[in-house]
Amino acid sequence: MDLRKLKTLIDLVSESNVSELEITEAEGKVRIVKGQPPVMQVPMAAPLVQASAPAPAQAAPAAAPAVAAAPAQESGHVVKSPMVGTFYRASSPGAKPFVELGAQVKAGDTICIIEAMKILNEIETDKAGTIVKVLCENGQPVEYGQPLFVIE
Repeated sequence: MDLRKLKTLIDLVSESNVSELEITEAEGKVRIVKGQPPVMQVPMAAPLVQASAPAPAQAAPAAAPAVAAAPAQESGHVVKSPMVGTFYRASSPGAKPFVELGAQVKAGDTICIIEAMKILNEIETDKAGTIVKVLCENGQPVEYGQPLFVIE
């Protein structure tokens, strides 16, 4: 790929909403990933705290909600989303879901579909077992690495 064509592709990606572009030609493969703009961090002045007995008592309640906000770990094998997209349990709106709660699955079985950029991607399980939890709703947007199912 010549340099002018590469520069044009870089300019197109930087000016569009596309965050990643990959092109394969006979000469090779090019992948352009748009970086996030730098985030400015403004230093904030620390609040003044008087050294007195009530100050430590105020800090203890603030720490408790942070512990409660931590997500609970799922027991069993968690199948995570390999991409960003829309989660679907069935191949079409009226069809039967690929798997139900309590269903036995083998490694390689299709368990859902994630639609990304108008392409339906079948997601397969990488472990055999029983579906004990479905963590996403049909039609829900999912992120990369988001838990979808729990298999035991």
